[in-house]
Amino acid sequence: MITLSIIKPLDELSDIKTKKLAEFFNETLGFCPNSVLTMQKKPNLAAAFINLNKAVMENNGTLTPEFKRLIAFISSSAAGCRYCQAHTSLAAKRYGSSDERLKAVWDYENSDLFSKKEKIALKFTHLSSINPIQEDDQLRKMLLDEWSENDVIEIIGVIALFGFLNRWNDIMGTKLEDGAIEHSRNYLSDFDWEIGKHH
Repeated sequence: MITLSIIKPLDELSDIKTKKLAEFFNETLGFCPNSVLTMQKKPNLAAAFINLNKAVMENNGTLTPEFKRLIAFISSSAAGCRYCQAHTSLAAKRYGSSDERLKAVWDYENSDLFSKKEKIALKFTHLSSINPIQEDDQLRKMLLDEWSENDVIEIIGVIALFGFLNRWNDIMGTKLEDGAIEHSRNYLSDFDWEIGKHH
């Protein structure tokens, strides 16, 4: 089991262009994540990742910023990345998720806090985030019946983005930031969340 980070993140972003791009995270998390501070050791990687993140999280259809972060949470939970679970739950809260929705999201199928179309999207996310993915043609049809093609692309974009992030942070053992730790202890106790390797 990994007990420490492989690569220590920089204390702050040194590349001016990347620093400007990373202001995006001040809105989503309230801080620049250590994952990006580690990527900054390869500035082109950090810049490309931030631009991809911004493009994926841009809302052009009916998906809300809050629901995109809940999709990311389900994807990270299915993949088992504690670091990304903490970040996605925190971001969902910052984008207006109620305490009740945050605490009910992993049991979305049995919760009245999620609409039929949200439940379909979250189930699709869960089955698409485990390895190997679970193919379900009926679920894919239901997804396309409830969501526009553009929305489906946005849903899959979030799942794919967090596929990368889940691997990056789980392999790296990225240290979790204080604000994310405090949030997780308050909101993820029902998920048996623990900081694990990300201390």
